Parts: sequence; C-alpha cells; structure tokens
Amino acid sequence: MYNEILQILSKNSRLTNEQIAVMLGKTEEEVARAIKEMEEKNIILGYPALIDWEKTDNDIVTAYIEVKVTPQRDKGFDDVAEKIYQFSQVKSCSLMSGSFDLFVVVEGKSMKDVALFVAEKLATIDSVLSTSTHFVLKKYKDKGVIFNQNRKDVREAVVL
Repeated sequence: MYNEILQILSKNSRLTNEQIAVMLGKTEEEVARAIKEMEEKNIILGYPALIDWEKTDNDIVTAYIEVKVTPQRDKGFDDVAEKIYQFSQVKSCSLMSGSFDLFVVVEGKSMKDVALFVAEKLATIDSVLSTSTHFVLKKYKDKGVIFNQNRKDVREAVVL
C-alpha cells in the first residue's frame, strides 16, 4: 500500500486521506497511519507545490549547474555536496554519473545573481574543480506536469 500512496501523492499531494482511501479501497485510518509512518521514517519529506513562475510577477531564474569535484579521502562526494546544498540558492543537489560529479539546481532573481553565486560561492569551494552553468529559458514539463496546456493548436486541418 505504501508504494500506491506514494504514487498518488507524487501526482497530487492535496488529496485528502479519505480520497486516497477510496482510490485504494482502504479505510481512511489505514491511509492516515501509513502516511504518518512514512513521514516519521523520512520517506515522505514534504509536500511542495509545482509553480509556473512565468505566470506570476515574481521573476525567478533557474540554472542547472554541472560541477566537477575532487572527492575527499574517506568522505567521497558527501562533504562537498553538503557544503553546496547548504546555500539557500540551491534547490537541488545530486551525485550523477558522466563527465561531471554533481548536478545542482540553483534559483536567483536574475542571471547576474546566479552568475555571482557560481563565481563567488560555488566555484570557491576547495574541492570544486570546474562548473558548467545552463540557464533555463522555458519549462515545458516538470515532475510529470506539462506547462502551458492552454496553448491553442494553430495547425491547419488537412481534409482528404
């Protein structure tokens, strides 16, 4: 039942325990108990809203930053990752395979704000060897949600 609840909550965390219970054929109490247990075990860490910032007056710039680091003896990548994810600008930090070691998602008020963060804070960390910054220009889909679904289809109909 845990996996089914997690799948449901990952798509819509605003559903009530009662609604989830109906979907799963369980009691509301069973669902509430399972969710409470998953929260206590830190399986469920939060319930964030997915926001299309382009539709607000709050300008936010998002950048995806690939970071190459020197892993530290007996600590690997964990210590440098912890130094990085402590910054408030960092929204996500993951160890990844490939030519870079860490993938960092950063938000700022402007491209300059993000660039200064990279130059003054991120790149100055001892173990950081290099960074590659990619600014998000437009989001089409995030966490399974398609943005801008109201777009009108401007293609012409073909009559055969």
